[in-house]
Amino acid sequence: MSSNPGDAIDTTVVIMAFDEVVTLPAVTEEIEDVLASLGRPYDILIVDDGSRDGTGASADELAAKGERIRVVHHQVNGGLGGVYRTGFREATGRYVTFFPADGQFPASIIAAFRPAMESADLVLGYLPDRRDSLLGKALSWIERLLYRTLLGPMPRFQGIMMFRRALLDTVPLASVGRGWGVVMEFIIRVSRSDAVVVSRPTTIRPRTTGVSKVNNTRTILANLKQLLDLRAVLRNDDVQREADSPHARRSESGGAR
Repeated sequence: MSSNPGDAIDTTVVIMAFDEVVTLPAVTEEIEDVLASLGRPYDILIVDDGSRDGTGASADELAAKGERIRVVHHQVNGGLGGVYRTGFREATGRYVTFFPADGQFPASIIAAFRPAMESADLVLGYLPDRRDSLLGKALSWIERLLYRTLLGPMPRFQGIMMFRRALLDTVPLASVGRGWGVVMEFIIRVSRSDAVVVSRPTTIRPRTTGVSKVNNTRTILANLKQLLDLRAVLRNDDVQREADSPHARRSESGGAR
């Protein structure tokens, strides 16, 4: 690399790991190779989400060998929501992206998204040719329908995003819990601001080990609950904006006379 560890970080990649001891080393190496090829300062943050299979120890070994690799351990599994909130808080790069440690998303996505960040604030990946099972397709369709019905139009998003970390200083996030609520809140708030949001197609690779931790009953129920909670949060924001509007203030002033 042409830079040294003291340089300002251009890109932080957050690797989300829960019981991924088999795939974590290869995924980390692949991501680091792509980052190094960009010739910009980077770091990798591995978030071990309460793993029980040795993932935490593997992450620590990787950090001991790589000067640009850091690890945060969750003592208790917090789900996707917990991992994203940790990544939002701990990322130091000008640009931030999240990758699962199962290896399904190729690290080449980073090289495709990073140039787009020169003129965008948020880049959202989507899967144009996803080949799910019938059950997976049905669950995804129902979830998208619910989001559109309860939250209104949203940018297309599946899997990987990259964004300017500075957005986190201007976008308040109120969602709690283990599901995708905080991610959807972030995307909705950014897309409703004056930020530049673009979408890019990505690919996904077949799973080589383990099973999906997303399309299961626990996660689906958590996402549904967070969807309703997020709807309430956004509605409260709308009510507050209306109350703070000049028209509302004039009406209150007029009524006090």
